[in-house]
Amino acid sequence: MSTHTVEKIGGTSMSRSDELVDTLFLGNREGADFYDRVFVVSAYGGITDLLLEAKKTGTPGVYGLFAASDSSLAWSEALDSTFEKMSEIHNRLLEHPADRRTADGFIRERIEGARRCLIDLQRLCSYGHFRLNEHMMTIRELLSGLGETHSAFTTALMLQRRGVNARFVDLTGWRDESEPDLGERIEREFSDIDLKTELPIVTGYAQCREGLMKLYDRGYSEVTFARIAAATAAREAVIHKEFHLSSADPKVVGANSVRKIGQTNFEVADQLSNLGMEAIHPRAAKILRQSDIALRVANAFEPSDPGTLIDAEPGGDARVEMVTGLDVLGLEVFEQDMVGVKGYDATILKALTRHAVRIVSKHSNANTITHYVDASLKSARRVEHEIAEAYPSARVHTQSVALVSAVGRNLKGVPVCLDGLNALGEAGITPIALHQGGRSVDVQFIVERKHKQAAICALHKALVESSAETGSSASVGTQENLMKTAA
Repeated sequence: MSTHTVEKIGGTSMSRSDELVDTLFLGNREGADFYDRVFVVSAYGGITDLLLEAKKTGTPGVYGLFAASDSSLAWSEALDSTFEKMSEIHNRLLEHPADRRTADGFIRERIEGARRCLIDLQRLCSYGHFRLNEHMMTIRELLSGLGETHSAFTTALMLQRRGVNARFVDLTGWRDESEPDLGERIEREFSDIDLKTELPIVTGYAQCREGLMKLYDRGYSEVTFARIAAATAAREAVIHKEFHLSSADPKVVGANSVRKIGQTNFEVADQLSNLGMEAIHPRAAKILRQSDIALRVANAFEPSDPGTLIDAEPGGDARVEMVTGLDVLGLEVFEQDMVGVKGYDATILKALTRHAVRIVSKHSNANTITHYVDASLKSARRVEHEIAEAYPSARVHTQSVALVSAVGRNLKGVPVCLDGLNALGEAGITPIALHQGGRSVDVQFIVERKHKQAAICALHKALVESSAETGSSASVGTQENLMKTAA
């Protein structure tokens, strides 16, 4: 039976990796205790934004600038700026001058190699027989891999300087002319690693035949992490974040009000992903679940705290574990003659799929079908127009609302609807709709968007905090389980 763990560190935490050396990586460990772990690392915070585009604002990075211009070298200047930022980070983290020079030389060689590739490709595509858009996904993969290469190489240097036998494991396929699939790439790189005596520091990006960026865009590092855990039959998979997985966003309900979840299952993790609060990428969760590997979500800066265990076990204590919300659009189709007629739903779904609109939730009755979607108003208007053309007598209406959900792996017997409606009523909030499915894992309250935060606070107080005060199983219970910090 395997004894090792596979552990992932996100970009925000990686930016504080000088702190992690003395806690997560080393701590009180000695000798063999340093090993039997594999660390998969993301790029340092902000670096992937510079290489691709800003995740929140869409401001173009190297990739965006290259894609937008046939001849301008603005992308090359952006690549220079990215190198300067990378150099600033590793010169801050690395204490020894020799390590700084090594890191400078390593990342400069990678940056210049990427620059030559882009210049050659730009020159090649100036001829009519070659189309740049046919190569853009490959460019995106090439640039993305630079970020994880930088963080993994730097971390390995830091640990080696502290006497740990750390090994930089590069899955990015740099100068590799073969085209393995992801499984082959992982097997090849791990074939000669002794986990008992080496500490692998692995790039979160892996070059492979499938194309991770094409499949998962910027969620690729968690998929790589899960595939490594499955391929090596890890005892446990661990994701280190800069906060605990807690019962609500502490910035909304207050840090002293939230509670660490402690234990839940993959079904709850999927519900959270659906609401935009990913504990783990859904595809990565599927890989771990099918491989019977439990996931632990821990606070990277509190290594003695066990964090939250996520497994495939059904049931558990009957309680609400989290209250969260998401801004959505309610796309309502009303047709008096819909009852008893097939095809309405299929037509609506085709329109939503055609315009790449993500469905969060859905409700229907005899005359009305409502989809709550995570999309721009522009995309929703296009869907509206298409449905109206298909059903001229239907009334199609889009409304900006918020979906606030109380989630738990076992809500059987918990009066979530009754207590939730009472709490909203006391807060002066009248819900637009209320949905509860037969699986008893979530209850959804649709409210006006302006009431989202107030609804989360009211529901959290009634369904999580009040249960804790009365000593029921709905609470994690003790002061040490309160959230200490948040991003």
